[in-house]
Amino acid sequence: MKATVTDRVLAAVNLAGAFLVTWAVWYVFLHPNGVMKLYTPMYGFSLVVVLTTVVVAMASFGEGWPRLEGFASRPVRGVARSAIAVVLALLVVHGFFWSFLGRYGVTYFSPRAIVAAGGVGAEFFNARENASTAIVYLSAAFLWIGMVLTIGFGTWPWSASTPGVRAFSRLTLAGLLAVVAYAILFHPHVTQLFYPAQIMAGVPPWWEGIARTGSAYFNLGWVMAAVAVLVVTDVLWGGWPWRLLGTEGGWLRGAFAFAGSLALGALLFVALERGMTAFWGEAFQGGQYTDAPSFRHLHVAEIASFLVLAAFAVDTYFPGGVGFVPRLLRTAIAGVATAALYVFYYSAAANRMLGKVQGVAQPEDTPLVWSLLFLTVVLVQRDFFARWPMAERRVE
Repeated sequence: MKATVTDRVLAAVNLAGAFLVTWAVWYVFLHPNGVMKLYTPMYGFSLVVVLTTVVVAMASFGEGWPRLEGFASRPVRGVARSAIAVVLALLVVHGFFWSFLGRYGVTYFSPRAIVAAGGVGAEFFNARENASTAIVYLSAAFLWIGMVLTIGFGTWPWSASTPGVRAFSRLTLAGLLAVVAYAILFHPHVTQLFYPAQIMAGVPPWWEGIARTGSAYFNLGWVMAAVAVLVVTDVLWGGWPWRLLGTEGGWLRGAFAFAGSLALGALLFVALERGMTAFWGEAFQGGQYTDAPSFRHLHVAEIASFLVLAAFAVDTYFPGGVGFVPRLLRTAIAGVATAALYVFYYSAAANRMLGKVQGVAQPEDTPLVWSLLFLTVVLVQRDFFARWPMAERRVE
């Protein structure tokens, strides 16, 4: 059914409401002059990215778990599922990583375990930043793998199983494959954060010759670009072009989505980096701020997160038709919205609202935190509240 003017106005009001909710949550928990001041920045980053991961896992990877449709109204279900997501996120960070994995397995996942181990830099603030960096990387790997499994492979190979079995199987496999991806793409960087470098626990960053930096921001950049490709093709294009090899998933479509998203993500990565080169000049080893290769790689991830946020916002608040032209138009709108988000984040208004330091390449600032928080609020309204108070719409 075609949207009316009233529907569009209500959608715009809801989007503005999501923005205000994001700002309120930011002020209470992350703002440097707010209440809790958790943006240090990596500790706040880890809390936000884990919360985003939990929300996506519940709504998408876990096929809507827990299903409460028959028990209460949309707002009550939304509040209940949001509370579950927050509790799970805290349990993942402070329970699984800090108290279990970091204590009994890999030291650097727990700031307390790092401090207890001693050595140079083993004080709590620095230890918490290092542990949070590892948590952010592993969460990014999990999001990427989970999206490939859900968007590409669909219900394969568990098509005949119940939704609960499929959800558990997908989450388990995503966790296993994410550990492998993390070990190769991010772990070598984390082992270099300590002095002396933990050379027996991880190889030196193998990508240094390619990326001109040992920072895993290089891998985070192209992983986030691949995630952006998967999101755009899924929510704005209804699964195209992956649908060419099946509409319900399958191993062939999954392989196509995996390889295709990597290829298109690499193209997006290169295009954004060349754009930065045209604007700021060539990056070089030892460069500071915008001249640093590590900043350029991280900035790709940040711009990709703006694109992911814009795509979900367009699909949630301004759904359109399923033909080629409507999808192309919505993609163009998402592109304009991405640029608008970028301009806003680096504006004087954002400096005041978020407590940011002026400038693009501040070492203690990353738009990923704010954009992922905003994205989480949008996803909560979309999936947990079923778009309430707007009209309910089935999310395809």
